[in-house]
Amino acid sequence: MATPALQQPNSSLANLKADWAIKPLLQRCQELVKVIDDSLAKELHLIFPWLVESIFGSLDGVIGGWNLRLLQARNNEYSVAMEFLDPSGPMVKLVYKLQAEEYKYDVPVACLPGPLKASIQEGALSLNLSLNPFEYYMFYFAMSLITQRSHPGGPHVSTSDSAYFTLVHTYLRYFLPLEGSVPLSPFSDVRATGPPPAPRSPSMPFAGYGLPSASLLKRHISHQPSANADPAQEIWRSETLLQMFVEVWLHHYSLEVYQKLQSPQAKLALLQYRLSISSMHCAPPAPPGSGTLNTYQEPFSPTEEHVLLVRLLVKHLHSFSNSLRPEPAVQSQASPLEEFKRAAVSRFVQQKLYVFLQHCFGHWPLDASFRAVLETWLSYIQPWRYTSEINNPAADSQSTNVPEKWGSFVQENLLMYTKLFQGFVNRAVRTDLINGKNALMVFRVAKVFSQPNLTEMIQKAEQLFLEPEHVLPQRPQRLFLSPAHGGSFLSARGPGEADAVFAVKSHVFGLEGQDCRYTQMFGTQQRNAVLKLVQMIAQAQQITRRWSGRPDGGASKQSLLSWLGLGPSGLSAPYGGAEGGEGGDGASRTEEHLGRALDHLCHMFRLNAGQVCELVASVSAVEEDTGSRQLPDCIQGQNGLVLTDLGRMQIINGLRRFEIEYQGDPELQPIRSYESAVLVRLMFWVASLVNQRFRGHMDALCVRPGLLGRLAEHYLMSAASAERYRRTPLTRRSLERPPGPRLSLRVFASYRTLLAILLLYLLGALFSLGPLASTGLMLIAGLLHGLSATLLAGKKKKQ
Repeated sequence: MATPALQQPNSSLANLKADWAIKPLLQRCQELVKVIDDSLAKELHLIFPWLVESIFGSLDGVIGGWNLRLLQARNNEYSVAMEFLDPSGPMVKLVYKLQAEEYKYDVPVACLPGPLKASIQEGALSLNLSLNPFEYYMFYFAMSLITQRSHPGGPHVSTSDSAYFTLVHTYLRYFLPLEGSVPLSPFSDVRATGPPPAPRSPSMPFAGYGLPSASLLKRHISHQPSANADPAQEIWRSETLLQMFVEVWLHHYSLEVYQKLQSPQAKLALLQYRLSISSMHCAPPAPPGSGTLNTYQEPFSPTEEHVLLVRLLVKHLHSFSNSLRPEPAVQSQASPLEEFKRAAVSRFVQQKLYVFLQHCFGHWPLDASFRAVLETWLSYIQPWRYTSEINNPAADSQSTNVPEKWGSFVQENLLMYTKLFQGFVNRAVRTDLINGKNALMVFRVAKVFSQPNLTEMIQKAEQLFLEPEHVLPQRPQRLFLSPAHGGSFLSARGPGEADAVFAVKSHVFGLEGQDCRYTQMFGTQQRNAVLKLVQMIAQAQQITRRWSGRPDGGASKQSLLSWLGLGPSGLSAPYGGAEGGEGGDGASRTEEHLGRALDHLCHMFRLNAGQVCELVASVSAVEEDTGSRQLPDCIQGQNGLVLTDLGRMQIINGLRRFEIEYQGDPELQPIRSYESAVLVRLMFWVASLVNQRFRGHMDALCVRPGLLGRLAEHYLMSAASAERYRRTPLTRRSLERPPGPRLSLRVFASYRTLLAILLLYLLGALFSLGPLASTGLMLIAGLLHGLSATLLAGKKKKQ
């Protein structure tokens, strides 16, 4: 960070910095308010970088600042921090005061997201980037989520109650208002006596793709605060806020992806695609392959709190965009705020959010914390939930169709629906669906995608994408430039003006590149994946039903009958409880979630009754096999048994399991806690001497026919016991080394055996039996036990 001009601040500012660490937060804020009101902008300019870093922490994470993420509402300092950092509070007032003087502050390159950092390292930019006070403040505010992470083992806090989460929500509502205009800066009239500044060029490019720029942000609009600015026109702060959140929270491409964007092949493909669509009046996408994850190796791992804040941003942007007033019958010039609402989601968020969610789907652990990512995705693909109609109790009901007006949104976000749904199915088949939280997530996705009319919209969008280009009627030539390539979102645009086919193609090519291989959501490949998921759901239902003690005619059969039209439909009946039917607990709730998810998936993919009944029948057969403790499904490989995909699924869902037992030499097992180490070694030494001395006699005795041979096999470790080794996957080398007949005395090293022998001697003493008599009786009892066991084993073998 560049150092301001060589000038010392006044004594009050110096004392403020000196006493900052020892004074309580309330006193510090009171002194800051006085300093901000009484000091000149040129004096405040000297301490502004230090003050921002002291509040939000340093970019390297060494300075923690106020720890807004750990500051809860029950804390006494919560209200003090919220009042000081409020959009109408003293800190933002200081930002506006410095903004009026057009000061600049440098940002270190090392802390920037990957693409921007790469462009600087390649020499396309200078070593530092200069930001104005508002950009600088919002950059540090957004970066504190990334740099000030919780340490493992630290205190667990509720994200929604933290000061940081509340401030994000407050800033979004203030700078992206749902009603009215953005409030005018209180210092916008400071320079009223001078000429207004020149507007920024709308063609100023963004530095993130290797083009030189003096600012961190994209400049999509030609508006700058001026002396006579109208509040409705002053939206540069709204754009800055959104850009900061998006670039810092979502813009984390890997270096490999960035280099792919800069390759000559990618630039040539982009130029060819622009020329091919210029005659169709369709907006070109971002560079092909910019969103693809085929080479994505991003080390960045977002936290659950990070994802929850992204979801808050997505929900507010949907509400912000949906608050746009209907277009009047008479065409008139739309205000910048209205144009900004139209562009907020599609132009600013879509691409980076897609990459972000793809990364989370592929790298997030297979546990219940994935719920945060799931709800963020579901929030984005359901913009109709964040309209004025949400106050209608029936608006969220499953019986309500998705309005036709959202068809264009589905087309422009096709991969958000299809590609991410395929990614979720791939995750779901690898999770434990017996877990109630995992079952709830499957139900949530199935419920959302089974909303009436949504499936038809997705199919229509896929048909538009797969339609050949040469059959389309020609349009008047008109080249459209996106804001990232020199255009402005104030340019004429809209789904009605662009061909729907090329709108869908533009979206897909922009996120996956022109060489992408699109997999249809309702095609054969995805249908087979869903069938596998349906089978796993049915198997998980069998397990949960058995655990809950319910008869087989439980909820799953009712759901299947309802799908066949023989009972009440699960789709038309409202689901009780919290969002997604989250109320309730236990195996019965899990079974209900699985049954309803099965209903929804069958409706979505139009699975016929024969397919479903066949899957249920196969699950019942597996359930019967489970009772006999059969091995998981395996095949004989080169080195022994190898688990198949079905076998892994059976283990994950608890349908079958291997018997966990020691597979090595029983005499060489680790010494147990109930054994005497001295006796184990002593008995092994004695047994080894006997086995070495009489090995030939024991081999001959075990192979003798008749009762004596079988009795010898019972007392000596015979090769017949090697059959038990086939219960678990072993290498062939292990199977080919069965232990030979030998004497084992390790049982006499067990404390339990010694205690039992001692009790028998005491019992003999009560009946006036001497040690020799008691020993003889114990030997006779052992011989009779072995004889009876041998006879019973012989009868079972004959049967």
